[in-house]
Amino acid sequence: MEQPRDQWATKLGLILAMAGNAIGLGNFWRFPYQAAKFGGGAFMIPYFAALFLLGIPVMWIEWVEGRYGGKYGHGTLGPTFYLMARESVKPKTAVIFGMIGGMLAFSVTSLLNGYYLHIVGWSAAYTYFSATGAYMNATSTYDFFVSYIKNTPQVLVFWAISVGLLGIAVAQGVSKGIERWVKVMMPLLYVAAILLVIRSLTLGSPVKPEWSSIKGFEYLWEPRFSDVTWESALAAAGQIFFTLSLGMGIIQNYASYLGPEDDVALSGLATVSLNEFAEVILGGSIAIPIAFAYLGEEGIKAGVGLAYLALPNVFMNMVGGRFFGAVWFLLLWFAGFTSAIAMYNYLTALLEEDLKINRRVGSAIIFVLYFIIGLPIALDKTLLLLTDLDMWVGSYLLVVLGLFDIIVGVWLFKPENFWEELHKGAYIKLPKWIMPIIKYIAPAYVLVLLGKNTADYLTNGTITMSQKYLEYLVNEEALISTTVEYARKIVMESRAIIIFVLIIGALEAYMAIKKKYGEELEKNEVIIRV
Repeated sequence: MEQPRDQWATKLGLILAMAGNAIGLGNFWRFPYQAAKFGGGAFMIPYFAALFLLGIPVMWIEWVEGRYGGKYGHGTLGPTFYLMARESVKPKTAVIFGMIGGMLAFSVTSLLNGYYLHIVGWSAAYTYFSATGAYMNATSTYDFFVSYIKNTPQVLVFWAISVGLLGIAVAQGVSKGIERWVKVMMPLLYVAAILLVIRSLTLGSPVKPEWSSIKGFEYLWEPRFSDVTWESALAAAGQIFFTLSLGMGIIQNYASYLGPEDDVALSGLATVSLNEFAEVILGGSIAIPIAFAYLGEEGIKAGVGLAYLALPNVFMNMVGGRFFGAVWFLLLWFAGFTSAIAMYNYLTALLEEDLKINRRVGSAIIFVLYFIIGLPIALDKTLLLLTDLDMWVGSYLLVVLGLFDIIVGVWLFKPENFWEELHKGAYIKLPKWIMPIIKYIAPAYVLVLLGKNTADYLTNGTITMSQKYLEYLVNEEALISTTVEYARKIVMESRAIIIFVLIIGALEAYMAIKKKYGEELEKNEVIIRV
């Protein structure tokens, strides 16, 4: 007899797990440098517009998709998309959407986590380096970081510690593993963040009178409508996708462990609220104000290096810098861990549900998979492989999947079915004016974001691997000096990995659907209903 699927033991555990899924490095690492890069207050205006018109609607869609798939025993996107699409099209057409969903979710959870876990490893390493004062007397935080990246054994040790703990948590299951871990880590994450916020408020002006943490707050929160640009608006929409973990399949995976009558409407809002509190109130009150107090307005625009290059330089000169540096990087590690565990669980669930592999064995197999994907990234000292993968997976494919979320979860599933599912067991009744936002405004927003990204990729030569793009990588993105020929080799390797994983994901989704719904595909009519 088939064992019943695991479920969340408590509502609190579910909300903390979902919040942990959303609260990641995007909140404390990506958000501060994006906000600083695009003008602080000028970034926050389109940010909040994207949150309400795009983020919350897609969050609800993914919760509904996950719970609906879970009703049929599925926690992965291939079968779930198939089940929802067949409400409007025949099974032989619905399977195409299932393959697209499975392909994109498999590629994102494999490749994004493949390099994301290295950044989680960096956070673990810098927690140790801060506590021991390893970089406190370094002549250059940049040189220190480069020396760390060049030390492959050391990089892999901190990577293995992080991924090994993830594997242990996932192997223990949803209620006895993931839920127990996040119940400890999420409160600690908030405590660490609040401690750092208090420190940022008490810094004063340690370097120059015009540089202070309060000025950093003003930079972030002073609305500057005249400075809002298309570029900042699109960057804000992209940040919403990344920070809420949309377009990855992992919200659906967690929601699949709900009961068929468990609330998704209020739970989705709670997830967004906890994430935004962590990102805007806590994340925005740590990195930017602290960096502003020591480095000024130009210093906070250090881009991706703000967390690992600029802030260590600040901790070197701050009273109690070793302690607060360790707290900062431990916070990043907690945030990264609770997001990475969701992607790890997605792939483990795929093995468990589709191939009937024991969860503990499946967790070990995924560890090996991440090692295979992560090793080339660890060996590339320029970080160009990580950069190109992030450009396609972390900034593009998840937006494509977000578009298909709306197409399948709302339009093919039928808007009236979606609205009914959203309110099934709901603690709140949403006003009807929200439905047009979900049906029309959210997909239009995604299409604009996707269209602009595609146009930029064509203009910059990202798609064609042009000389212009390769020179940009070498001159702007490479951690250490390298050549255009090396960049071409790395980019070709990156594209080959992406294409290979997409193909595997599509095939796996088709096999999973055919295994359970083969008779439906053969007769081209719906047979199985729950």
